[in-house]
Amino acid sequence: MNKTNIKTITSVAMLISVEIIMSRFLAITTPIVKISFAFIPIVIIAHMYGPLYSSLAAAIADIIGALLFPVGPYFLGFTVTAFLAGLTYGVFLYKRNVTKLSIVTMVLTISIVLNLGLDTLWLYIITGKAFLVLLLPRIMKTLLMFPFQISVIYLVIKKSITIKKLIYNS
Repeated sequence: MNKTNIKTITSVAMLISVEIIMSRFLAITTPIVKISFAFIPIVIIAHMYGPLYSSLAAAIADIIGALLFPVGPYFLGFTVTAFLAGLTYGVFLYKRNVTKLSIVTMVLTISIVLNLGLDTLWLYIITGKAFLVLLLPRIMKTLLMFPFQISVIYLVIKKSITIKKLIYNS
């Protein structure tokens, strides 16, 4: 393995561990809503290494987090959502001229299709509660988190350029 691959794998592994910590210990979790900034490490991976690394990292973080620190029963659907979110981040952020509009579009796509759509479907399958009963508090959470996610991702993208220079110049 060359020096770049070792640095990439090490960096991604460290960011996966940060994602697990942020998701499992620094999040507000209820049975139907989870408020977390665990998306930040995946955004960094997506911007620096692309959709393959970010999608795999998100899925790996979900599996390891669920196995080591379970919040409820493991359900493969949430891993699929994590994988697709990582993929979406990578498609929008890797080797692209990232604008505020592209960040808004990306966050809207992930929020509506994955978080409100798929995750609510997974919760419906697991709990058997009515879809709309699950959806309403999740919509409120999404509306509250939307501006924060956009602002944080914008700042992270600016900083990840500096982080990338530090990693590859050392």
